[in-house]
Amino acid sequence: MSEPARIQRRRTKGWRLPENAVIVSRPSRFGNPFTIADAIEAEMSHPHRACAANYRDWLRVGTDGGWYEETYRIGRQVLDRRRVLAELHLLRGKDLACTCPLPEPGQPDHCHAAVLLELANAPAEAA
Repeated sequence: MSEPARIQRRRTKGWRLPENAVIVSRPSRFGNPFTIADAIEAEMSHPHRACAANYRDWLRVGTDGGWYEETYRIGRQVLDRRRVLAELHLLRGKDLACTCPLPEPGQPDHCHAAVLLELANAPAEAA
């Protein structure tokens, strides 16, 4: 069995989501509430990296020590930190599909799906 990977979701005719893959793009329950447009507007030097880092911090820290909200509304959808964390186990062992471009070989992956892959497939902590 291969290690779970990130897949770039395509919207072209004939493209199909591979078996054992889950869509985690913005409209999904695992979507990233932090947008590239907001990062650019805030004049962040690396907007993709900033969005992925904010997502990681949101999941790890939540409202315990930062400016993050517990939930974010995007249109009619509500992204809830507690729900994402409670459902991470559903992503374990799965490939994750997002519309973000894949990184060049050897480059870091600045996509929230990479964050989800890491967190969902982390070894369980010993009790």
